[in-house]
Amino acid sequence: MASNAWDTIIIGGGPAGLAAALTLGRCRRRVLVCDAGQPRNRASGHLHAFLTRDGIAPQEFLRIGREQLAVYETVHVRQCEVVQARRAGEILEIVLADGACERGRTLLLATGVVDHVPPIDGIEALYGKSVHHCPYCDAWEWRDRPLAVYGRGDGKGAGLALMMLQWSSDVVLLTDGPAALSQDERERLDAHGVRVREDAVARLEGRDGRLERVVFGDGRSLERAALFFNTGQHQRSPLAAALGCEFDERGGVVAKAYEVGTSVPGVYVAGDASRDVQLVVVAAAESAKAGFAINRNLLTADGLA
Repeated sequence: MASNAWDTIIIGGGPAGLAAALTLGRCRRRVLVCDAGQPRNRASGHLHAFLTRDGIAPQEFLRIGREQLAVYETVHVRQCEVVQARRAGEILEIVLADGACERGRTLLLATGVVDHVPPIDGIEALYGKSVHHCPYCDAWEWRDRPLAVYGRGDGKGAGLALMMLQWSSDVVLLTDGPAALSQDERERLDAHGVRVREDAVARLEGRDGRLERVVFGDGRSLERAALFFNTGQHQRSPLAAALGCEFDERGGVVAKAYEVGTSVPGVYVAGDASRDVQLVVVAAAESAKAGFAINRNLLTADGLA
């Protein structure tokens, strides 16, 4: 085994990547964390559902994580983009955007996903403040307020609209054109008092990050306090596919050993890239498990387990 290879290279320096680095650092493993600096929740002011950290700003969460990693001398966090990943015999190699190459005995993909933000005029100033993709993360702040759900084309919005009744009795589903809803979905929405607007959505209006109204193509408008959308997501990085990892029907990387090992030996996945429950606390927990799995792998390879 090459002596200059890292024990583990972690691609992604968000909650998942940092949590794995912490576990492996405490095992005295040589770890390189490569972070491109594009966290999924960078537009959000707060993260939630993480005990002791509920309501913390995402950037502050990452700052604390990096600060706590600094005491582990075998862990190195580097601001860089990984553009290639490949196997070279028993070693896994990555290539950085600047052409540099790093080699690792194992590889953890903590690369996350990219949400398909609806292409609506005015949404960028509101996203992460009063327009959201995760009700578990943000709906409580909008409880008992008038809410909109955006889901176009394939009926995905119906399930989210019904779910949002947990937080508000005033929910309107916006399909931005003809709704592809089944008869059963229409009947359920009607039975629970969820209105469906099939009008084309022209823009969102608000101020200081607060949504005030949805404006339709015919000039009419609908006053709403917040909007939640369900328009899909995709893997942020193509590296899992390039390495030959198996994917499930939802586009998530299939995890097996310890629920974090992929179909490719020595390659692991944790956090949103696995497309399981997408909460920061779950990403951190999955990565702690990844640390255990990776350390066990290395112990076995070295004849110590």
